Amino acid sequence: MSSTPDLFSLPDDDAQQRRAQELRRLLQYHAHRYYVLDAPEIPDAEYDRLFRELQAIEAAHPDWVTPDSPTQRVGGKALEQFASVRHAVPMLSIRTETDTESSGALNFDARVRKELGLTESDPPVEYVAELKFDGLAMNLRYVDGVLVQAATRGDGESGEDVTQNIRTISQIPLRLPAHAPPVLEVRGEVYMRRDDFETLNETQRQRIAAGAKGEKTFVNPRNAAAGAVRQLDPAIAAQRPLSFFAYGVGELTPSEQGGPAWSTHFELLRTLKDWGFPVAQQMRVLRGANELGAYHQEIAATRDQLPYDIDGVVYKVNELALQRQLGFVTREPRWAVAHKFPAQEQLTTVQAIEVQVGRTGKLTPVAKLAPVFVGGVTVTNATLHNELEARRKDVRVGDTVIVRRAGDVIPEVVGVLPEKRIPGAQPFTMPTHCPVCGSAALREEGEADHRCSGGLFCSAQRKQSILHFAQRRAVEVEGLGDKLVDQLVDSGVVNTLPDLYRLGFVHLASMERMAEKSAKNILDALEKSKETTLPRFLFGLGIRHVGESTAKALARHFGQLDRIMQASEEQLSQVADVGPVVAHSIRTFFDQPHNVEVVEQLRACGVHWPEGEPSEVALQPLAGKTFVITGTLPTLSRDQAKDLLEAAGAKVAGSVSKKTHYVVAGSEAGSKLDKALELGVQVLDEAALRQLLDAG
Repeated sequence: MSSTPDLFSLPDDDAQQRRAQELRRLLQYHAHRYYVLDAPEIPDAEYDRLFRELQAIEAAHPDWVTPDSPTQRVGGKALEQFASVRHAVPMLSIRTETDTESSGALNFDARVRKELGLTESDPPVEYVAELKFDGLAMNLRYVDGVLVQAATRGDGESGEDVTQNIRTISQIPLRLPAHAPPVLEVRGEVYMRRDDFETLNETQRQRIAAGAKGEKTFVNPRNAAAGAVRQLDPAIAAQRPLSFFAYGVGELTPSEQGGPAWSTHFELLRTLKDWGFPVAQQMRVLRGANELGAYHQEIAATRDQLPYDIDGVVYKVNELALQRQLGFVTREPRWAVAHKFPAQEQLTTVQAIEVQVGRTGKLTPVAKLAPVFVGGVTVTNATLHNELEARRKDVRVGDTVIVRRAGDVIPEVVGVLPEKRIPGAQPFTMPTHCPVCGSAALREEGEADHRCSGGLFCSAQRKQSILHFAQRRAVEVEGLGDKLVDQLVDSGVVNTLPDLYRLGFVHLASMERMAEKSAKNILDALEKSKETTLPRFLFGLGIRHVGESTAKALARHFGQLDRIMQASEEQLSQVADVGPVVAHSIRTFFDQPHNVEVVEQLRACGVHWPEGEPSEVALQPLAGKTFVITGTLPTLSRDQAKDLLEAAGAKVAGSVSKKTHYVVAGSEAGSKLDKALELGVQVLDEAALRQLLDAG
């Protein structure tokens, strides 16, 4: 990615003027790709960088500003397939504060106070803070309380008439209360929830695999939402799960003709909510710069828990009279600003593609990147998932790529800029042998992943198997982390799981960065871990396809480990959470002599758990019932709710179907709740869930 040129390094005015012309061309091209074609080639952060560079040149040479400069307009134009709509009140964008620290809020507040002529002795300005949604701006026009038109922002002056498609969004009211004004334009954002986006992309992948022509997967929820809004066939748009948030108004009948006489933006939003429009619950009234900065930090820390994408927050002066006093400058209101978070997508280059080996032998191609700051950290690696995904995206060494990182999610390459590809770049091919141990790398029929066939012979799998066994949800050996396991395996001290329990104090204390106290703590943690449960032990063994839920089901059904180890595939398949594939995997695991030897040696080392007779399924109050959990519950985490249900014999599934008996819904419940209501599935809140469990 090219860096921003230093304006002072340009030799003369001619060079700067040529640069301004080139920037206008680039920005117009990328705005067209983003707003019109819904196929962006660069991340938002790169577009913002180019925009700021042009702003700097034009600020130094105001006479060079042209009427068609991107700094003088919002960007984009209506597609020819849709009727053009002239906005009665222009849909202008707002200024972006690119300082992603709290100081960005201080900058905005200082500008507002200066424009209002306030001194330090004057009270703080009151603001409304809202989320900055990553979707498609929309104008909804109501006449006599009926939705008559929906239009995109377009270039700010004219947009596209997408009324038929917007009518398919159930959150948008088609009729307003009788006391609504004769003419009202509601403005907001059409977006797609993350879970709906993942479901849509999975459907698209299935269609592509089935040979459907013209289908594609989407890069992000924003693109998917924009593509759905611009579907020429409303029937297709109706199949795309869209949502909406309101955040303002456009044209409005004056109060003397029946329109509301709001005095603040907060009152406006509250009225829109009363009229049936969804308004984000994180909206808040704040006073002064410090409260704005604290809000920015709070939302940044929790953004990844939201069910939809945001890329910042928006501050607006609350009093409408002060908004009118502040007015506008060129293309932006002085009374509002978008305060961004660190970009979650950036451009960088692929320096190499390496293959990593996981706990179960899965081979994962990983792009080694030129370091890039994205999502608040410096990223040097990004997953390509598997050979099929790497080939679908056509990632090659030397490519310029878009890298995305959101919260704790592993960074991934989401797209390639093929026009920047270097000559001779070769497609990626998965190696035929494990890069760690040299064993054959195989891909089973019907699977996307290659796997090393070396098992515990492969040191990479040994390390990951030990870490999996020692994790909190398995037997839990506190303090046994990656670096210590690397040393233990690389030095040959630990080759199998039982070797952990044979470690001596002297050997441990001699390890790098391992003091005597640390060595004693590890030995104490190992001793403590010997007392576990059968589900935890089963899960810790790392049997393929056996997660926590399946381990619990096996323990309940058989009661004892020996019964599980001796069970046939047919007997295993009788367990509620076990199908033919899982049964085959369990049977295959215990048919390997070295795996049975590991179990026996762990027992000999003192690892133990309570055992008993198989649980009477009939005695479990929720046996045979399937639950789905969605949204955020008031006091229970999803894991806690899942544990309670499974302990009562219920099965907890990930999606709603006709076979679902109950859906447990908390706040921010999305498409799963909608599906439950559509199918007539009984919906419980946390209180009703506890009553059901107590009744059992």
